[in-house]
Amino acid sequence: MLTAVLSLTGAIVYGAADFLGGLAARRLGALLATAVAAVAGLVTMLAALPVLGGEWTAADVGWGALSGVVGAVAIALLYACLAIGPMSILSPLTALMSAITPMLWGTLVGDERFGPLGVWGIGIALVAVVLVGFVPERGAVRPSAHGLLLAVGSGLAIGGYYIVISRTADASGVVPLVANRVVSAILLFAAFGTVALLATVRARSAALRVAAPRAMPPAPPEAAPRAPRGSSALRTALALALACGVVDATANVLLLLGIRAGDLAVAAVLGAMYPAGTILLAAFVLRERIAPVQWAGLALALVAAGLLALA
Repeated sequence: MLTAVLSLTGAIVYGAADFLGGLAARRLGALLATAVAAVAGLVTMLAALPVLGGEWTAADVGWGALSGVVGAVAIALLYACLAIGPMSILSPLTALMSAITPMLWGTLVGDERFGPLGVWGIGIALVAVVLVGFVPERGAVRPSAHGLLLAVGSGLAIGGYYIVISRTADASGVVPLVANRVVSAILLFAAFGTVALLATVRARSAALRVAAPRAMPPAPPEAAPRAPRGSSALRTALALALACGVVDATANVLLLLGIRAGDLAVAAVLGAMYPAGTILLAAFVLRERIAPVQWAGLALALVAAGLLALA
């Protein structure tokens, strides 16, 4: 019961973080938005450490650091696919993949076996994936192949994160999550700096190859960017990313407690309910329109998650 409450609560909070992260990624780019969110999450974890406590051991810090690598890949891919959109379609796809991955891991590597409910759950989940990606109506949102690929990769990585973080000891508290955020922030800012540097080098190389036959006329005043508007947009984007990091950190604490309170597969599948928060926010805030067959796919996704939780 405690696992269900913690995991489902964490899932809803996580869905809100995904929505904020997707909006921030549209303005800042997936890498920078994720890096800023990681720093905000680290500050949140450090603030929670004296309250929640935890023992520092090399093993738990190591697992936490490894989860930071996997989590950085997962969240970067997730925010990238949500930035492409539609959030209400791609978010459930990542959730299904993140739910199935720990169960397959337990079957292939561990000693867990699927019962009839598990087999039905996976079958329904695959049908749900097809339905949410099928758009028969004109004007309904249509996911791109690129977005679908990013969503699948993100879901696999999120499932991997669950597997890695479950290896930590209960006595470690939020210590592994602190290590997670430190590694994530370093990796994501390093990746962002590398991409920015390469883009600058390519731009300068292209400029050197262009021979200007005559001096370019000065740009008209209208072409100059307006500082107030750009500054306001940047502040909004940073605020979204920071809020995303705080909300995401809260969700991760709840999900970790849910994993430690019960079975990994159950916690992971119930944690996969996070699209509910994203879908509701996307529908109310972004006014995304979903076709009836896609709503059926989303409903089947919830049914599949419930069956997998009971399996």
